Amino acid sequence: MKPNTTNRQPLRANNERRASRKINKPKRPRGPQKVILFNKPYNTLTQFSGEPGDSTLADFIPVKDVYPAGRLDKDSEGLLVLTNDGILQARLTQPQSKQAKVYWVQVEGAPTAADLQQLRDGVTLKDGPTLPAGVEVIESPQIWDRTPPIRERKNIPTTWLAITLREGRNRQVRRMTAHIGFPTLRLIRYQMAQWTVADLAPGEWKEITLPSPNLA
Repeated sequence: MKPNTTNRQPLRANNERRASRKINKPKRPRGPQKVILFNKPYNTLTQFSGEPGDSTLADFIPVKDVYPAGRLDKDSEGLLVLTNDGILQARLTQPQSKQAKVYWVQVEGAPTAADLQQLRDGVTLKDGPTLPAGVEVIESPQIWDRTPPIRERKNIPTTWLAITLREGRNRQVRRMTAHIGFPTLRLIRYQMAQWTVADLAPGEWKEITLPSPNLA
């Protein structure tokens, strides 16, 4: 009688999936935990290498073995958290953790309350509906000048918004404001979890110590 081989392939696939989950599970660092807060300047890549002439994290941060928790587009500014702690990195970035990220966003035009309510309720982008966002109109913040400055049209006003997200998609804030008809001119991540960029000038960084291995 020939052996029954019907279930062998599914078993192998299951074993491979289990192995993959084990390999990809976030880990604590072998050495001391490192957490760095960095104010990413405009036109800087969120990585340590790039093409000749690119501005990268290596131009500012000499600390080894730390990696960004999430990304900021090259044309965005503000808070970037870097760490060697895989578990902390995952908790800051994985959608199920729903860590709040606050962005200061300068848009072209003057959105109405009804316009902003669309963002609070969630809008449908090409990659699906967004989660409800916190959105408030704020006064122009007292922040550094951008180099180069944004391009403003004299006859069109601009508005600053504070937008709070608990998810992260590619260029999500820009796509959300464009969806309601108000293009983003400048985007600054002000806060991520409990940390802000308040005391850091563009290009400055500082290493912080957490009270425990877990995110507060």
